[in-house]
Amino acid sequence: MRYYIDTNVLIFALSNTRDNLSPKVADILFDLGNTILVSSIAVQELILLYKIGKMKHLRFKSEDDILDAIEKTYFEIVFFNKYHLAKYIKLNIMEGHKDMNDHAIIAQAMTEKIALISSDKEFANYTAQGLNFVFNKR
Repeated sequence: MRYYIDTNVLIFALSNTRDNLSPKVADILFDLGNTILVSSIAVQELILLYKIGKMKHLRFKSEDDILDAIEKTYFEIVFFNKYHLAKYIKLNIMEGHKDMNDHAIIAQAMTEKIALISSDKEFANYTAQGLNFVFNKR
């Protein structure tokens, strides 16, 4: 199967530990029969978090190391495009959920009809709009 992963799950996967992954999500991520997709938006968000000093625990030496680490996994980066943007425009934003990166990643997964894995409970509010959501309960 194919799955998108949110930024938080990408961070957990790159940390080389299963500590923050539920057994179900760990099984999905480490099953080589699955295709794991990462939105370019999530990669951009991770690079920003690194630049502002919030990802020191990942021990990258540079932003390039982040891209190299993703390339060493079997994860595939999928670039946000005009079809994702069209879904983003139509997405009804749920009360209290104002993260534009989350909205873009949700729209991307919905456009491609691919399940999205996240630790963010807010994502469940988008299932009525067609999001196939897998919650990573930590």
